Amino acid sequence: MKQVQASGTEKIILGLDPGTNVMGYGLIAITKPQITLIQYGVIHLSKYAGHELKLKKIFERVSNLVDEYHPDEVALEAPFFGKNVQSMLKLGRAQGVAMAAALSREIPITEYAPKKVKQSVTGNGNASKEQVAAMIQMLLKIKEAPKLLDATDALAVALCHHFQGGKETKQSKGWKAFLSENPDRVKS
Repeated sequence: MKQVQASGTEKIILGLDPGTNVMGYGLIAITKPQITLIQYGVIHLSKYAGHELKLKKIFERVSNLVDEYHPDEVALEAPFFGKNVQSMLKLGRAQGVAMAAALSREIPITEYAPKKVKQSVTGNGNASKEQVAAMIQMLLKIKEAPKLLDATDALAVALCHHFQGGKETKQSKGWKAFLSENPDRVKS
């Protein structure tokens, strides 16, 4: 895990790769035209018994990352559609809890499909995790490849967000913005 000071940056982006056993995170600083790696790593969740405790740990750790690094924006990888409905449900919950942690701090969120992330970073929407990791290592000048590819996946999501200019369709600007844009969905 590498950490640098992010002084004079235009924007800090927190990328998240939600998972229920391992959740990757990565922070980059944008100081045009330079992209600088701030921090990356994983949250190990398999050691916690019960899905509820895992969700609590995700919320706490994402909240801590937001409080420590003060990202301007959060980018998440959207769950892909698989055959196992229970896995999809758990993954969706993990993503929702991570989103809630960022939204509780009024940080705008954008979701990206896995193929969009891979396409944006490698030029190939069907790239393997290893190909994504190799490109991230080169782009961010990481000397030693992370052991778990969830961390490089999270950095790929952050880079995708930067490359896309934060203009994916599924974007949330926080609870206040949501409430003002959707008054009909508020019950008194």
